[in-house]
Amino acid sequence: MTTLSHEDWKARANALGIRGQAFIDGRFVDAQSGRTFDSVNPATGAVLAQVAEGDAADIDLAVAAAQRAFDDGRWSRKPPAARKAVLLKLADLIRANLHEMALLDSLDMGKTITDAVTIDAPGSAHFFQWYAEAIDKIYDEVAPTGPGDLALVRRVPLGVVGAVVPWNFPLDMATWKASAALAAGNSVVLKPAEQSPLSALRLAELAAEAGVPDGVFNVVPGFGATAGKALGLHMNVDCLAFTGSTAVGKLFMQYSGQSNMKAVWPETGGKSPNIVFADCEDLDAAADMAAFGVFFNQGEVCSANTRLYVERPIMEAFLEKLVARAKAMQPGDPLDPSSKMGAIVDARQLDRIMGFIQGGQRSARLVTGGTRVQIDGKGHFVQPTIFADVAQTDPLAREEIFGPVLSVIAFDTEEEAITMANDSPYGLAASVWTGNLGRALRMSDRLHVGTVSVNTVDALSAQTPFGGMKQSGFGRDLSLHALEKYTALKTVWMKYRA
Repeated sequence: MTTLSHEDWKARANALGIRGQAFIDGRFVDAQSGRTFDSVNPATGAVLAQVAEGDAADIDLAVAAAQRAFDDGRWSRKPPAARKAVLLKLADLIRANLHEMALLDSLDMGKTITDAVTIDAPGSAHFFQWYAEAIDKIYDEVAPTGPGDLALVRRVPLGVVGAVVPWNFPLDMATWKASAALAAGNSVVLKPAEQSPLSALRLAELAAEAGVPDGVFNVVPGFGATAGKALGLHMNVDCLAFTGSTAVGKLFMQYSGQSNMKAVWPETGGKSPNIVFADCEDLDAAADMAAFGVFFNQGEVCSANTRLYVERPIMEAFLEKLVARAKAMQPGDPLDPSSKMGAIVDARQLDRIMGFIQGGQRSARLVTGGTRVQIDGKGHFVQPTIFADVAQTDPLAREEIFGPVLSVIAFDTEEEAITMANDSPYGLAASVWTGNLGRALRMSDRLHVGTVSVNTVDALSAQTPFGGMKQSGFGRDLSLHALEKYTALKTVWMKYRA
């Protein structure tokens, strides 16, 4: 799978047949308006496909199809074993089409093909399989009552779930939402990011091939201000799951209040702290993971460890290790398996990142990187960038950059590290490096975030919930707990003659 050469991947990319129409009620359709937009490869500027520009009219069609499918029970009342078999087949189909799914994400948003084919695409198959296996292992409850009464507490699907997902992990984020929502028996209307809609459209096609009934899984590409807003305001959408920026997450909560008070589950911004103590037992491993934690996926990760707090006695030595690793992670053609970083998703995001770098050169010490580059004269690429002597109040340390930019800050005491780490509007994740078990437990207790990784960074799995606190939102993806947001508790109380 990873032994293909650069030329092999380019040949496979050129042979792709890419569909850009919306997928509604089991078939590909044009947008009602007839409008399209370009899906552009950020590494080359080449247009990959003309994509249907869905808007409120297309969302109406998709929601109506999803509602019909839910109401007639073609999926919602399908036996658990039957739904399980369909989603297991979908997982197998993703694996059978692994190279295609990886290429769609790599071409569409610039991630390296190595990451797409070894992490994203197989991860998507794994999550569908995991939730499929969970379907027939979720039990309802019997409440304690007196003689003559039987009270059942059932967990039931909500109905139509809207899902709006970001561009940084197009296939994975679509899967995180859809796998759990479908496993619970809901119908889904997915709005992928306009920068990266292609893998979601292919996923819908594979879902239909696996046996997901018409109308149960719909994908409407389009822009946030039109298609996304229409989904948020729709009176027949029962729940909306969102991953993206904090500002847009707040808009979806407003849309809920303006419409039918649908449940909204936002997983939003992050500015994760990574805290390295002098008693860390393996500083080389800490440096490896610190670099990975901020430069993986070009830094376009909501939980990226972009704030690095290092205990002062080891600061300069640790910084040297980081610089060496950053210099070894220069961007390259995403289809070249040797490339360590890919392209930034589009010109707008590139300009945003460069704006932070330019501001940082006036307020902090640029240690390495900081330059925009091109590959073969094309594309949106940024060198891995490290700033030191960053003030806690600097925008470098406060705002979500969503790019390969690391801010390094020294600390003297455990209490100071906790205070600075928690001094953020975000609370998605944090990492701690220490050889002291008591310190690890104290830090994990006091860091106000959704996930604390000890002696690693950004740990997650299908078995553990992922989500944040504060302005990182309150939705939880992954684990059995994700099923809670796509279901409701229904009490059925029966009287009988005891």
